[in-house]
Amino acid sequence: MPVSRSSRKDRISVAASLAGVMLLVAGCASAPMAPTASLGDAKSAIRAAEKEGARQYAVADLDQAQQKLIMADRAVAAEKMLLAERFARESIVTAELAAARSEATKAEAINEEMRRSATALAEEMRRAGDQQ
Repeated sequence: MPVSRSSRKDRISVAASLAGVMLLVAGCASAPMAPTASLGDAKSAIRAAEKEGARQYAVADLDQAQQKLIMADRAVAAEKMLLAERFARESIVTAELAAARSEATKAEAINEEMRRSATALAEEMRRAGDQQ
């Protein structure tokens, strides 16, 4: 029995649709790529925090940033890329917080030194005025 043209077109259309669905499913099933950019950014942020003195002024934040980076690396090893990305981003934010706290602590120390210097200068000027 001959196959009609519309029946062939329907079969071709169904086959093409199935192929499209299979490609879509295969694409969704593939694992996301490792967040290498975020991991690199986290390492850079930690180094920047260390340069700002976080090891001295914000050690808890710096340690937390390093722990988040370790967790990100472990998630990559376990092929949990979305979790790795999240931990890497948390590491970046925590390292930036450590750097900011270090800067603030150093600025407070400078301000305190300036206050002491201003007080000493005012006292010196008062004594000089009393001697005249």
